[in-house]
Amino acid sequence: MEKIYIKKNKLKALDNRHPWIYSGAVAKMPENLNDGDIVEIVTGEKLLGYGFYAPGNQIVCRVFDYTRRPIDPTTQEYWNEKIASAYAMRQAHVISEETNCYRLIHGEGDFFPGLIADVYNDLVSVQILIKGVDRIAPMIVKAIQNLGFERIYNKSKEISKRLENVETPKGWLTEKQGSPKVEVIENGVKFWVDVETGQKTGFFLDQRDARALVGKYSKDAKVLNTFSYSGGFSMYALKAGAKLVHSVDASQPAIDLCDENATLNGFTNGENGNHQGFCSDVFEHLNKMDSNDYDVVILDPPAFAKSAKVITQAARGYKQLNLKALRKIKKGGIIFTFSCSQKIDKELFRKIVFQAAAEAHRNVRILHQTTQPNCHPINIFYPENEYLKGLVLYVE
Repeated sequence: MEKIYIKKNKLKALDNRHPWIYSGAVAKMPENLNDGDIVEIVTGEKLLGYGFYAPGNQIVCRVFDYTRRPIDPTTQEYWNEKIASAYAMRQAHVISEETNCYRLIHGEGDFFPGLIADVYNDLVSVQILIKGVDRIAPMIVKAIQNLGFERIYNKSKEISKRLENVETPKGWLTEKQGSPKVEVIENGVKFWVDVETGQKTGFFLDQRDARALVGKYSKDAKVLNTFSYSGGFSMYALKAGAKLVHSVDASQPAIDLCDENATLNGFTNGENGNHQGFCSDVFEHLNKMDSNDYDVVILDPPAFAKSAKVITQAARGYKQLNLKALRKIKKGGIIFTFSCSQKIDKELFRKIVFQAAAEAHRNVRILHQTTQPNCHPINIFYPENEYLKGLVLYVE
């Protein structure tokens, strides 16, 4: 393999096992390498690890192995072992008779930059995010098949094709295909997931623990689930014995799927049912909400800040959303509020919610602080991996 040479005064990040190498840290660039090639990372004659090379990018290399001895990461056996290791952790701590949907590979969280792989029953939905992973896609497919999964679907983003030159086509990567819509179970709650048309890889698996926590506060409660998508939080609330659950989303297909999931779990939809879906703007719905309407309100919006340039605007959006709910929630009510914006860290998010609470002139206490579940592990060397944060508030 070709080598990239790291400047001696730029070794701190690598010594601390951060997975990104910026172009300014490289002393000597290889001349005959292609985008996505696997390289040895060295300083002088000392081997530091292996990574995916990305010429012309600010992040010129993404490290996937810190082994300081010669290995061959171009072989099928290497990737079999790497993916099997991630699966073993899920087998020990995630998978059960009550849960057959989970994240199998969480990018840098599993020391595998550029790859997301989510399991939905017998189907695996992947996102290939960088050229290096794109180049080894057939080996990834084979490694996942070795775990016993025969159906693998590529849900890669258009932005990955445009910015990272990812060429693996969207769609099935295996001979065995079947329906892209599959029934899954999570903590005993059933969902329909469509990997072809659904958000992300098909479902928001990162809120599994928070959904279970919603259930603990929902018995005999009236619950509002905003930005509901397919009704993850709604189904947990219903399963826990909520009197009534309203799901609100701007997408009619999302509300239709939400209704399907309610039926799947044995609940009824409509004005006289346990569950009612509303295709509506969330901010407008909160404006119309009466102060005695709900005991529990869930605020789980999409990422308001996808880049550092819009942090101020995003903070304003989060504040207004929380302010509306804090003003309208019933006395003694519970608010679950979340941010999945990586650029909004947990300290900033807490400050935003504090500002909303102060402006609402109500006493607010934090009962829980939430993050992503254990199938979305946080690489201790890569704190940016901790993107999801949430607060559970008691409002007097």
